[in-house]
Amino acid sequence: MPKRRSELKSTGYEIFVGALSVLSIVNLVLMYAVVDDEALDTVLWVMNAVFSAVFLVDFAYRLTTAPQRGAYFFRHFGWADLLASLPFAQLKILRLFRIIRVIRLFRELGARTIWRTLVRDRAGSALYALLLMGVLVLQFGSLTMLYLEQYAPGANITTASDALWYTVVTISTVGYGDEYPVTNAGRFAGGLMIVVGVGIFGTFTGYLANLFLAPRKGDREDAEPGAEEPPSA
Repeated sequence: MPKRRSELKSTGYEIFVGALSVLSIVNLVLMYAVVDDEALDTVLWVMNAVFSAVFLVDFAYRLTTAPQRGAYFFRHFGWADLLASLPFAQLKILRLFRIIRVIRLFRELGARTIWRTLVRDRAGSALYALLLMGVLVLQFGSLTMLYLEQYAPGANITTASDALWYTVVTISTVGYGDEYPVTNAGRFAGGLMIVVGVGIFGTFTGYLANLFLAPRKGDREDAEPGAEEPPSA
């Protein structure tokens, strides 16, 4: 059990990667279940590229931090992590190994331990939760915006690439203004995207502040009054 637990990174990170794996499998089903939908195909292709990049970084992270790299690669499905990172539809099914590993490790830790860990690392957990929300908004927000806007009179969001671009610049709070919704429903959806984007960057800023200030808090505790001898007269 200790060896298996050593595979586990931060709890929030594992949940984030596991959720992305589930979403990538859902996208694989959608890709084959829904045919003749060019907009959906474009969005899923972009999301697959995003997932592939994230999973490749995840593989490199796990490999470099594994206590025994050979054991991780051969015995703990590291090879499956590597192949599943490649942007080929035939290999996406291997992402199930990520989900299986996370479920197994979480079952060993227990729900109570997981919850305590998430609460203890509130800043990191909130960051991963908002990053996951950002990924969900990028995919489903783009599709929603396109279906709401593409046939509206005077619409300028008429293709999947337009919708993806609008979603990216809105979540990133850049807001160039070259693409914008013209329907009330589209404006409402755009407002929600702005809220998500502000939340992501606000949480990221707080996470960085907590990351840099945490060691200083420990230093202050070591330097409590009375810790040093008063100067002699």
